[in-house]
Amino acid sequence: MSIKSKKIIEALDSLFPNAKIELTHKNTYELIIAVILSAQTTDVSVNKVTPKLFKKYPNIDTLSKANIEDVIKIIKSIGLYRTKAKNIILMANQVKDNFNGEIPNTRTDLESLAGVGRKTANVVLANAFDKDVIAVDTHIHRISIRLGIAKKTANAREVEESLYKFFPKENYLKLHHQLIFFGRYHCLARNPKCLNCPLYDICVYENKMA
Repeated sequence: MSIKSKKIIEALDSLFPNAKIELTHKNTYELIIAVILSAQTTDVSVNKVTPKLFKKYPNIDTLSKANIEDVIKIIKSIGLYRTKAKNIILMANQVKDNFNGEIPNTRTDLESLAGVGRKTANVVLANAFDKDVIAVDTHIHRISIRLGIAKKTANAREVEESLYKFFPKENYLKLHHQLIFFGRYHCLARNPKCLNCPLYDICVYENKMA
């Protein structure tokens, strides 16, 4: 482990020792639905609609038979609700038909499902199956570049690979949440809390506050 990676881990442990996923869920089924719905939408917004959704459609079987207009009505307050309603119903049918009604636990199988890309698959793999992966969202993408872990021109996949090389594998699960929290609550897209940042000295962000 490099001195820099050790310093980042120690800072994140100090700032967010108990970081965890903020999407409310009770099982893998609820998790994958919540993650699909969270695309380009805040976790807070998703958590407002999922209780009613899960009450009416508590499992893969019931969701696979859902009326799309009814699902739309429940999730209409979040972004891209029509596409997401279509995707979660289709996803439920794919899981029912192709995986015996059980959410799969490999990236390839997860990415075969409607509405599931690499980031969503990684969130499910990490949180439901304890796999050593990091899901790169907008927050992790931003701070990885600001901290000089990834190149400024790096795409999400390149950032993910840079994180794997930079940090020890045994830290991935915890770091996944801590990095999101750091970007969500500290190193903000606008007005980052630079003057109160334990990583100020190693930050390479050209617009950091002096």
